[in-house]
This record gives sequence, C-alpha cells and structure tokens, in this order.
Amino acid sequence: MTDFVQLIFAGLALGARYALVALGFVVIYRATGVINFAQGAFVALGAYLVYQFGTTWALPFALAVILAMLVSAGVGAGVERVVLRRVIGRPVFAVIMITVGLLFLLEQFVTSVWGHQSLNLGDPWGVSTASIGTLVVSHRDVWTLVLAGVVLAGFFAVFRYSGFGLAMRATALDQEAAMARGIDVRRVFAASWAIAGAVGALAGITIASGAAGLNPGIGLIALAAFPAMILGGLDSPLGAVLGGLIIGVTQTLTAGYQPQYAAWLGENFYVVMPFVVMILILMVRPFGLFGTKEVARL
Repeated sequence: MTDFVQLIFAGLALGARYALVALGFVVIYRATGVINFAQGAFVALGAYLVYQFGTTWALPFALAVILAMLVSAGVGAGVERVVLRRVIGRPVFAVIMITVGLLFLLEQFVTSVWGHQSLNLGDPWGVSTASIGTLVVSHRDVWTLVLAGVVLAGFFAVFRYSGFGLAMRATALDQEAAMARGIDVRRVFAASWAIAGAVGALAGITIASGAAGLNPGIGLIALAAFPAMILGGLDSPLGAVLGGLIIGVTQTLTAGYQPQYAAWLGENFYVVMPFVVMILILMVRPFGLFGTKEVARL
C-alpha cells in the first residue's frame, strides 16, 4: 500500500509538470486556434535562463526565476510580433508549420549558447526529502504541486474576472466579431504568446530542478504533455491540469507495476502509456474531457 501511495504522489508531481506545459499550449490555442509546437523550446529556454541568471551570474534563485519568466514572455511576444503577426489569416496548417520551424530554431539557439552538456540548475530544493509517516516526498515535488496550483488559480482568475480574460474568450469564439466590438485582437495574440512563454519557463524550472539536471532534451517533455492537453480539451485550462495529472499518475503506476505484472508489453512501456490513455479517452469523448464541443448546422 505504501508503494502505491508513493507512486500516486510521484505521479501527481509529474502530472503537475505536464500540466504547466499543457497550459502553454492551451492559452495560445484559446486565443488563436493554433497548436504551438514551439512550446517545448520555451520550456528549455526558460530553464537555461534560470541557469544563466542564478548559477552563472549568481543572482538569488527566486530573482532568477522571475527574470527567466519575463525574458521568456518577451521572446514569446516578440515571436508573435515579428513572425506570426505577418501570417494572420493564412491557413492554420501553415501557421502550425511555422511553430515547428520556431521549435528547431530556438533549440539550436539554446545549444549554441549553453552547449550539449548536462548542467545543474542550482535550485534550492536539490534532492532534499521529507517523511510523512511511511511516505517519502521530495521538496522538488512539493514545490511543483504548489506552483501548479498557484498558476491554475491565476489562470482561473484572469479568464473569469479580468478584461483580458473576457477579450481572450471573445477572440477565441469569433475574431471578426471581437474586432467589431473594439477588442484589440493583435494585443490578445501577443499577450497569449507572452503568457505561454512565461508558463513554459516555469515548467522548465520544475522539470530540470533537483537531480533531474538540465540538458537540451528537456524540451521533449512537451511531447509527453501533448496527450495531457488533448485529453483535457484543447481550449480548457482546467482540462490541461486534470489531463496532466491523469497522464502523470498513469505513467508512474505503469512504470511501477507493468514490469511485474505485464512484462510481455516490453521495456519502457510507460513512455507510450500516455498516448494509449489519450486514444481511449478520445474514442469516447472526441473533444476531450473539458473541451468545447463544436456545433455544426446541417
């Protein structure tokens, strides 16, 4: 029973990391209707910026995190302003392919500046653990859950009670109607990319902290977070978080029990388990658990 609870907690912490990545996908999709495949690059860039500010320049860790989020937000807004604003109204497929190109460009920039070697993020949590009865939890996992909860609460407050949240919802529903009502759609797009950059940086920090270490492959976590976004619903922040938690718990339970009870599935089956769950859920709910169902008139 202790092993099961231990796996559940580890899964929740892993799911919280997936949720932070998925939130970056969702905030852009809500505003623009585009899936941003460059989100993984924002994850890597944010983590490396924390290393630069905190380790190389010896700034306090909290200040390094804030600066990394601000710079990543600026990069996101800059990408929207310089590149994506010029393709507004173009086919969605073309815009998606541009985000794929941005992914490789930003990843190349990261490796050119910081190299390919593994680095220590220098976070204050390290590999410290605490005991709650027979349950052993890492400080890193606790802080990951706390940060994910704070970000989710912030998203809910912004989307529900702020003018920007209202503008984003209106833009997502109908861009032309939003412009007709005086909403600055371009400003909404820029702000969405800035938020995605900041959230991506925060996700990168939680992924690379502790014993995990920092390496260029950190951006690949976005591929694992993709099923979380699809599972929860492309346009639902709450769905992204819930989807991330479901995927994280499923993955850790699979890693813990599959080698013992279903070894015939092969080694590292837990890596593909998120996609198995995604397929099963979409067969029942094609728009995800909380996604907005499209209504078409015949």
